[in-house]
Amino acid sequence: MSGDLDVVARFLATHCGFEIGADKHYQLQSRLAPILETAKLNDFTELGYRLEADRNGVLAHQVIDAVANNETYFFRDRAAYAQLREIALPRLIEARREIKSLRIWCAACSTGQEPYSIAMLLDEFSRQLTGWRIEILATDISQRALEIAREGAYSQFEVQRGLPIAHLMRYFRQEGESWRLNEYMRSAVTFRPFNLLDDFGGLGVFDIVVCRNVLIYFDVRRKTNILDRFAPQLAMDGYLMLGVAESPVGLSGAFATNPEHMALCQRLGDRPRLAAAV
Repeated sequence: MSGDLDVVARFLATHCGFEIGADKHYQLQSRLAPILETAKLNDFTELGYRLEADRNGVLAHQVIDAVANNETYFFRDRAAYAQLREIALPRLIEARREIKSLRIWCAACSTGQEPYSIAMLLDEFSRQLTGWRIEILATDISQRALEIAREGAYSQFEVQRGLPIAHLMRYFRQEGESWRLNEYMRSAVTFRPFNLLDDFGGLGVFDIVVCRNVLIYFDVRRKTNILDRFAPQLAMDGYLMLGVAESPVGLSGAFATNPEHMALCQRLGDRPRLAAAV
């Protein structure tokens, strides 16, 4: 399993934005070794050139699935969800009471716990949202993660991470050793593959954009580009929800933070639509 991992790392950086330094090549090698065996490739150099030749092929998706970090859990960071429940949603519901429409985008949704948490949170406002058009779009670059998300079935360990017992009893049913979300909750979220380096224009405008614990994996240039491109996709009174270790400060002039609700960022005026990251 010899060969040069630089070509593979270059593919991951240019195609996905994953920055993997030489000090992490040993991790990359361990994750990709099974793919070499199943694809009957001689070494990592051959893998790299195969990826460059077919950037959207089956092999490319296998590599992305193997490398993508799918660490997530229900209601991750309680304070952030409290701000969503107590600040963002009440304000947006009041502002949208005439058009009765709410659009939410969960970017880099991983295996689905985040958008399903938001769907459960919205269910708390069900009386106020009767007759509304609610859309939760959840996207991720990993096809495997999306397949798991669509199934909505989670292990005992996964439902124990952050999910209140009342939510487990209300929204899930046990199937063998797994817990599966009910059909109503699964139908509340639309999952689709999407690369954050691609153009956002076709997705439309959202009231809330959730991109949590994702920007930390990009270099500074791409962080700035992604943040700036979020702005035209967000309603002027909408909210961008980032992870607790993430902030637009020093990266983008498109958003401002508020010390009273640090998890929620808001737009700072109109900005021109920018090209996708390169």
